[in-house]
Amino acid sequence: MEKVKVLIIGSGPAGFTAAIYTSRANLQPVLYEGIEPGGQLTTTTEIENFPGYPEGITGTAMMEDLRKQALRFGADVRRGIITDIDLSERPFKVTVDHEHQIEAEAVIVCTGASAKYLGLESEAKYRGMGVSACATCDGFFYRKQDVAVVGGGDTACEEATYLASICKKVYLIVRKNYLRASKAMQERVFNTPNIEVLFEHNTAEVLGDEDGVTGVRVVSTSGQERTLDIMGFFLAIGHHPNVEVLKGQLELDEQGYIKVVPGTSKTSVEGVFAAGDVKDPHYRQAITAAGSGCIAALDCERWLLAQN
Repeated sequence: MEKVKVLIIGSGPAGFTAAIYTSRANLQPVLYEGIEPGGQLTTTTEIENFPGYPEGITGTAMMEDLRKQALRFGADVRRGIITDIDLSERPFKVTVDHEHQIEAEAVIVCTGASAKYLGLESEAKYRGMGVSACATCDGFFYRKQDVAVVGGGDTACEEATYLASICKKVYLIVRKNYLRASKAMQERVFNTPNIEVLFEHNTAEVLGDEDGVTGVRVVSTSGQERTLDIMGFFLAIGHHPNVEVLKGQLELDEQGYIKVVPGTSKTSVEGVFAAGDVKDPHYRQAITAAGSGCIAALDCERWLLAQN
């Protein structure tokens, strides 16, 4: 059985940043990239708000930069999926791809959270070409244009009001006849003149061409169809933290995100740390994920020193 000092699960900004820091601390980290090497950012076309890239950069290129930096300092970056893990005792026992066995002294979980989509074929077709699950990330590309947001909770209302500040018009598509958001968020939406709320409407099809999204066809519960001319289509119907392999072993919050000691990356199991979107239901930004990867690496390094 292979023995490693630090095992990092996940390869987004949090995972690679944790790998950079633990490598420089001579902890010989092993990082498994998981089912989506590079994380969700690899599905993003252009990133303009990550510090250090004044001209912007594609998500794929930025993740490749982070990967190369981790490799430069000696991180062992591998393809593979963690299919089983036992956190009941140390060293932690991990299975990769149902066959390779590893014992790890410490584990840093950076498995991220996946945005929920409607499941439409047209939605998948234009993902990254006008279809987005992050208004803060991609809204700037649609300034002074018409866009639509799907959802009725706090996140949807928050994203709609944010987009309304930079876009010409925002359609908020809500399948129920009411908003689930807090009263304060509802008032913000209703008091924003360029937001039109479409209650009891569902998305039937995202429309577009070779350049990306050009519109969306919605259907009311009474069967009436309407086509909205938009350039950006934003999903705000929630995220699903990727914790399946860890369920029952780490304490999670009511939304399923890993709970950490406030101000740290420490989880309910000593020697296991969490970073990035898997423990962050609020911000979900590349820069905050990278910062939390740094925190997890430092917490892990200090914990290992204390053990020795």
